[in-house]
Amino acid sequence: MSHSEPNNKLFIETVGCQMNVLDSELVVAALRQDGYELTGNMKEADTILFNTCSVREHAEQKIYSQLGRLKYSKETRPNLVIGVMGCMAQKDQKLIFQRAPQVDMIVGTGQLAEIPELINESRKKRSRQMAISLSRRGGSRTEVADSFQSYDPLRDPTMRPSPHQAFVRIMIGCDKFCTYCVVPTTRGPEQSRSPSALARETQALAEQGVKEITLLGQTVNSYKHVEDGKEYRMADLLELLHKTEGIQRIKFVTNYPKDMTNDLLYAIRDLPKVAHYLHVPLQHGCDDVLKKMKRGYTVPEYRDMMHRIREIIPSCAVSSDFIVGFCGETEEAHQKTMEAVREFRFKNSFIFKYSERAGTKAADNYPDDIEDKVKKRRNNEMLDLQNAISAEDNADFIGRSVEVLVEGPSKSAVKAEQNRPTNASTNQLVGRSRCDRIVVFDGNPRLAGSIANVQIHDCTPTTLMGDIITRTIQHGSSDLLPILQG
Repeated sequence: MSHSEPNNKLFIETVGCQMNVLDSELVVAALRQDGYELTGNMKEADTILFNTCSVREHAEQKIYSQLGRLKYSKETRPNLVIGVMGCMAQKDQKLIFQRAPQVDMIVGTGQLAEIPELINESRKKRSRQMAISLSRRGGSRTEVADSFQSYDPLRDPTMRPSPHQAFVRIMIGCDKFCTYCVVPTTRGPEQSRSPSALARETQALAEQGVKEITLLGQTVNSYKHVEDGKEYRMADLLELLHKTEGIQRIKFVTNYPKDMTNDLLYAIRDLPKVAHYLHVPLQHGCDDVLKKMKRGYTVPEYRDMMHRIREIIPSCAVSSDFIVGFCGETEEAHQKTMEAVREFRFKNSFIFKYSERAGTKAADNYPDDIEDKVKKRRNNEMLDLQNAISAEDNADFIGRSVEVLVEGPSKSAVKAEQNRPTNASTNQLVGRSRCDRIVVFDGNPRLAGSIANVQIHDCTPTTLMGDIITRTIQHGSSDLLPILQG
């Protein structure tokens, strides 16, 4: 075996939710302190990490395919260390070693801080390393909770959605135990971080130039923490973080319908930096299916929540998640979900075919009895309906002005008008409105990180298109005239 030194190049692939994106940022920040350099080329890295998701089977298969491609890599790269981290690691543990013997280390969601040391141990000893949290059957709630450590000390700006946007984890874990979901197993018991720690982290991000923070939690509006004798709920936390100078917008995902309290809605209404956007998954439009899913609410209760949102914050956009083809779902039940989509008119919906997950109550108690072709048809029907609603509601914005937090240059937006003079430089930017709609427009890239007012002139089901409104003083007059740029 060659004893050449490892090249300290790191490749990391992340699948799954925003929580995983944040986890990857933190791990990369820690490894950079050890002298690692990030590379986008898996073949030139001596350390390869996969940050995994277990919510759907497809996400797991994608990782196993990637691992398969590395089957013989160690024959030419003796220093190579391959690691699997995150939810799939926590759920499958040694099974990963069996299915992919080339893997060197398995790290659960609560042990991310150990990754630098585990890589060193694996490379030095050429032995398998595994660090995982206790299972929820493995001890008292306190012992299990203590084995899932929230890991948020370091940040790496290069891993963020944009230089001006960052995620802030306000809680880990989940205690809802929906029958289809592995998250209570892979992320552990619900635990909220202290308000003072979150205020410090937000302040540090603002000093790095971050303008928008997205607060993360599996059920983010269930946040609860007692500090210095005061109980902080989500509304209190928003009020605290709202004071951070430099932060211009605050969003939070994902919300649980039963915890959507009026005090939280009033906070969203009254705090100017908080986005008028809520992601509150309904998951299904049939009460019988919701009961089988153990979601803990009915469609009428969700309807009551929607009425309160619309009454207190009329401009608030709401998005949802849906599962189609859940165990025993009848055509009638599917149609009830379609009716709910029509009634509630979500800004957008994330629609998934039911994917049975080993170890969940649904896998243990209900047969996955809906044919895949039926799941696909129902998925497509719902997607078509949601797209039609999104297009119609986006068209309402044409002719209106929206406040946009500019994220930076647009990657995939519609091309600028073809009839511009050849000597005019065009830069298409992208950002989001206060109600989280994607907006594209022409403007100077230096606007990234600032708030711009944009007049909307066209749309697609997913995007608003417009022009920046500039204000100028006309000579000989003190009037401020709105001028459309471009």
